Amino acid sequence: MEKVAITKAIAIIAMAIAPMGAIAQDKPETTVAADFVNQYIWRGQDLGDVAVQPTLGIAYKGLSLTAWGSYGLTDPDDTKEFDLTAAYDIKGFHVGITDYWFNSPNDRYFCYSAHKTSHVFEANVGYDFGPVALSWYTNFAGNDGVNKSGDRAYSSYFEINAPFKFATCDWNATLGAVPYATSFYAEAGGFAVTNVSVKATKEIKVTSSWSIPVFGQIACNPSTEKAYLVFGFTLQP
Repeated sequence: MEKVAITKAIAIIAMAIAPMGAIAQDKPETTVAADFVNQYIWRGQDLGDVAVQPTLGIAYKGLSLTAWGSYGLTDPDDTKEFDLTAAYDIKGFHVGITDYWFNSPNDRYFCYSAHKTSHVFEANVGYDFGPVALSWYTNFAGNDGVNKSGDRAYSSYFEINAPFKFATCDWNATLGAVPYATSFYAEAGGFAVTNVSVKATKEIKVTSSWSIPVFGQIACNPSTEKAYLVFGFTLQP
């Protein structure tokens, strides 16, 4: 399920793994795009191998509705994901709700039973200060994790992003952490830094009117002592 690929960043920015500092549109705008990544890393967690991650979204005057998904291309056992997000963004402040769905533990999309559903409902809020942007995410319903007492954890995650330009590329540095114990984030037995990453994006010009964003990312999870090198590109009309 916040969130490595540029499309997920677009989805979160348009909605959202955070719309940060978007400008209200005078006319409705539609986003149709797809990322292709060598592995799916989300908030420091490894969620699969080579994947295609499509986005379909519409935005108008700060309000946005976005659909995002991830589908493994090489491993049939990789989790399939389908997310829907509604968000509002005004003058750097953003708030939204995301319905995450995975094909496990229940592959029926329209199952919402408390102890059977594969949906996870998450609220997010944040503010873009310019040099840095802060976001907080909390699960409030659905297939959430549990705390040390076995009760619903209301699993949360917060993230600091700092965009910058360097050597002809657009860069973004991220620091993310889980504030308290939850089984939703692997091995988070309490406060845990789960996501330290830096990503570079560069537009590769194909024609005079069309270019392909290509990105690379180094990400590590200090909590699990794992590190990842991610590569991908985005196709968008």
